Amino acid sequence: MYQHEGEDVFVVDAHIHNWDASEENIIHEGGEQFIQCFYDYHTGFTPEEHQWDLAEYRKYGSDRLVKDLFRDGSVDMAIFQPTHLEEFYEEGFNTVDKNAELVEEHPERFIVNGRFDPRDGEEGLEELERQKEEYDITGVKVYTAEWKGDSKGWRLDSEEAFEYLEKCAELGIENVHPHKGPTIRPLNRDAFDVADVDDAATSFPELNFVVEHVGLPRLDDFCWIAAQEPNVYGGLAVAAPLAHARPRKFGEIIGELLFWLGEDRVLFGSDYAIWEPDWLVEAVMEAELTPEQREEFGVEFDLDVKKKVMGENAATLYDIDIPQKESDLRTDDISEEFGLADQYDRGPAPADD
Repeated sequence: MYQHEGEDVFVVDAHIHNWDASEENIIHEGGEQFIQCFYDYHTGFTPEEHQWDLAEYRKYGSDRLVKDLFRDGSVDMAIFQPTHLEEFYEEGFNTVDKNAELVEEHPERFIVNGRFDPRDGEEGLEELERQKEEYDITGVKVYTAEWKGDSKGWRLDSEEAFEYLEKCAELGIENVHPHKGPTIRPLNRDAFDVADVDDAATSFPELNFVVEHVGLPRLDDFCWIAAQEPNVYGGLAVAAPLAHARPRKFGEIIGELLFWLGEDRVLFGSDYAIWEPDWLVEAVMEAELTPEQREEFGVEFDLDVKKKVMGENAATLYDIDIPQKESDLRTDDISEEFGLADQYDRGPAPADD
């Protein structure tokens, strides 16, 4: 557990992957372009001493993931956000079922989200039901720029997507995480546009839309939508590393988010393994607004706000009882393996009234 100013901060990394971009898994040149683009983001924002070589980056494996998140990265829980990309990778890039294997091994530490693609039609609806039945998912990651056959993307406000959102509501899958961020080569920039979130959020007030990457580079568009849609949240993956690489820019982003959305609708995510939480958590926790930014936005990025952003807001969306979870983590297998039990040694969880 991370400590800041003498206080414990429960960290939920709400955006992680366990991908396979090994050369033997790539079946389309887009797969190589995709991982190379990821690697460019990695080297462009990661401190030099924390940079990986490309060979390890392609497929790092579950053992390293567990160590990077929980032993070295001060993360308490993490949420898998799948990205299948089956047109590019024979076994998929970062799949629901592969992620679920780690959830089964470490149920106290991981949450697996499902996914859907409305271009899959009736078969896709049945697959969504399978994910709910097998893994009891309460969230889905949707990737509107994913290629499928001749199609290079889809819209969240389409009739076909609404059928899937209706199915999510019916199944109790309340959290929808659309990727709405920077273009990743060779995908289509326009397919990542945030505009389609507006009608979807209005039409499904019972669902929560966690817009990953807060719409960057379309932050203004995202903020104006989120300001009028109380069920729209912002995921900080991609924005978070700017706390190290561009601290003033990060201050502008977090200031805008706190001004428009408030402190209860922003979620931390490392985007692991694009970036590692071992330096990223600290970068965000140490970030401060400049005096000019505090005056302009009329907000503070203080410890109470940071606790919400780093874990409490995700805990609310995913029904994580933090005191109970801290108690559970004292004796989970990862704490025992890495000697982390003392981080959670604050006595038993409070009894229910």
